[in-house]
Amino acid sequence: KMVKKERKRQNKKLAIAQQVKINKKSSEKRVALGIKAPKPGTSLSHIKNKQKRSRLVHLMRTEKKKVKSKFRRDRREAEARGEEVERGIPVTTDMKREQDETIVPPDDSEVEDDEALDEFNKYFMGGKTPKLLLTTQRKPSAKLYDFLKELIHVIPNTFYYPRRDFQFKKVCEYAANKDFTDVLLFHENKKVIQGVYITHLPEGPTSYWRITRLKMGAEMKGGATCNSTHNPELILNNFTTRLGRRLGRQLAALFPQRPEFRGRRNVTFHNQRDFVFFRHYRYGFVNEGTKCRLQEIGPRFTLKCRYLQHGTFDAKQGEYEYIWRPDSQVSRKRFFV
Repeated sequence: KMVKKERKRQNKKLAIAQQVKINKKSSEKRVALGIKAPKPGTSLSHIKNKQKRSRLVHLMRTEKKKVKSKFRRDRREAEARGEEVERGIPVTTDMKREQDETIVPPDDSEVEDDEALDEFNKYFMGGKTPKLLLTTQRKPSAKLYDFLKELIHVIPNTFYYPRRDFQFKKVCEYAANKDFTDVLLFHENKKVIQGVYITHLPEGPTSYWRITRLKMGAEMKGGATCNSTHNPELILNNFTTRLGRRLGRQLAALFPQRPEFRGRRNVTFHNQRDFVFFRHYRYGFVNEGTKCRLQEIGPRFTLKCRYLQHGTFDAKQGEYEYIWRPDSQVSRKRFFV
């Protein structure tokens, strides 16, 4: 096996060296004959020989890269000389977002009045402190336990209860009787964490979020330790629609609304294209507080809301406020959150 692998490496090196020689010879021949490389965007479909056509396509792409690099180099030199240089605005998918009538304008009194009567208003007014119950599916793996250990330090006033053989509805009833405000149930598939159910008590709503790209704080190189004795500062970005504001308020209601800045902790939920990125940082002040840098504590993961259900968890007769389906987001420029 080792001999075969070594032969493959040598053959690959020889093929690369041979192709370099061929490209060099062809470029020298073109220079000698005064033939220029095809301009970017030139159609080469009239060339029937596949090898010649692919060689010309390679030359065309190389020429395009040279033009771009020369343009950037000239722009950098002009900026170094102090000249004014116009920089274009990059066109992103967010800028091409389709217009949505549910986007909430700033200072919308009607939406603010509705939010003043919803299930989360008493937490934002400081009338109640969140108290969370964490649980899992039956027979969780060791990795899920490690994730919950870190999450308990991230969210204040959080308690873990083993699932055993209780149904999720019974767990919600028990938590409501014990004055818990939210229940978070994590589940996994083949020892890979899949998602979380968040049920607000006592009257809902319930949301289900898919979890992807999870990285523990213990796996981060140069990560900071978590000081869980202080309440973190909470930041929510880009929850602009009616649905987004409702989901954002549910996520924000998991944390106390009185941050303790002495702890220098920051928890961020950043929404971009309906993916919510969770980050946990610590502020590091340098130069006597004139500058600040962020040191990640962890964990980090990405959330995607699959549905929002009115009331507590009810898989059979529940009334859904929102359900994500693949056919509902065929256009990549359409967002719901």
